Order: sequence, then structure tokens, then C-alpha cells
Amino acid sequence: MNLQHDDLIDFPVTFKMVRRVMRELSLTCQIRVKKHSRHKENEQHIQDNVLNQNFDVDSPNQVWLSDSTELTYGVNNKYKVRLSGVLNLYGRRLLSYNLSATETSAAEIEVFQRAFESSGDVHPLVHTDRGSAYTSGAFNNFLGRNNVTRSMPRPGTPYDNAPMERWWNEFKLRWMARHPLAKTCEELVRLVEEGIEYFNHHNRSAQRNGLTPDEYWSEAA
Repeated sequence: MNLQHDDLIDFPVTFKMVRRVMRELSLTCQIRVKKHSRHKENEQHIQDNVLNQNFDVDSPNQVWLSDSTELTYGVNNKYKVRLSGVLNLYGRRLLSYNLSATETSAAEIEVFQRAFESSGDVHPLVHTDRGSAYTSGAFNNFLGRNNVTRSMPRPGTPYDNAPMERWWNEFKLRWMARHPLAKTCEELVRLVEEGIEYFNHHNRSAQRNGLTPDEYWSEAA
């Protein structure tokens, strides 16, 4: 998709052509194995699966997805942090993010505060997993004050939050894994900022008809 929009290429680029060149150069797709290392916490505020895998939306701010993922930095991946994000389902645009030591309700409230500040007076359907941070009283009271509809996936059904999971997967494979490991927290923050800038403003996708998230949102406006 990016080759088709490259001004330096003056000939048609097809999927078969890319596949043939990859085969000749022995280039293969990277696949990240999902980790299951978090312990189940006591659930407090459980919501129904209102979203129900309905990932087709026709305007911004209809549905927000949220989740967190683990990143490492330092020699031998010594240090770990949690990257939390709020993903606008329309155009798969990351509205806000937050880095914290662990996944806590305070960290998730912070990332949603940033999302609301950047989006204005909106009241989306908010879909999160059943982690303790999202089922806490503090987090649910915060979202309640913003007049949103809540939704949570069914237990043991990761596909219920597939777009968010895919966004993390591509961010790690196509950005973090292709850059040198950050040695300090400052380097990690800068790397994450640059990666989110790329995926929000430069990354093209067939799901968006070959457009970047910015271009896709401009068409909606």
C-alpha cells in the first residue's frame, strides 16, 4: 500500500509483485506470539458485551477501544512498563496513550482523560477488557461522569477486542522490533512517541482504502 502511494515509483505495484520480490529476497512476515502472563484479579464492575464484534462504524468517536501492553527497555530487557492506549475504531486512530509502571485504574483514567481532552464533547461506546484496572470503582465512576456506554468482551474471547489487539501487534512488530532496544526510559518514551506518530499520520491500510488515519478522518469531515 505504501509503495503504491510512493511518488518515486512510476509503475504499478501489485500484491503478486511484492510477494515475488519478498520470496527472491527471502523476506518473511514476523509473527508475535501472544503472552499470557497476567494473573486474574477480582472483578468488580463487569459490563455486557455491547459491541459484540461489530467493528464497522461510519463516523469518528462512535466506539473507543482500550487496552494496555507490556514494553521493555534496558540491558537484557531489564525494565518493564505498561503502555495504555485509547483507539478510535473509526480509521484505527490512537487518540491517547500513557506509560506507567503497572496497569492501574489511575493509569487508565489518565489515558482516557487525554482522549476526552483531545476529542471534545463526545460520548462513545467504550470497550475494554475485564482487567482489574477497568473493573475498578474509580475507573467506572470516571467514565460514568463522561456519560458513555460501557462494553466488555466475553471471558476467554480475545477476538472481541480484535482491532485493539491487532494495533498493539503491528506496533510491536513493525515499529518496536525494527528499532534498537531503548536503553533508558527517555529513549523508550521517544521511540513510542515516534511510533504513534507514524501509525496515526503515515501508515496506509487497505481497510482505509489505502489512506492514512488522518486522510480517512478528513474524508469523514
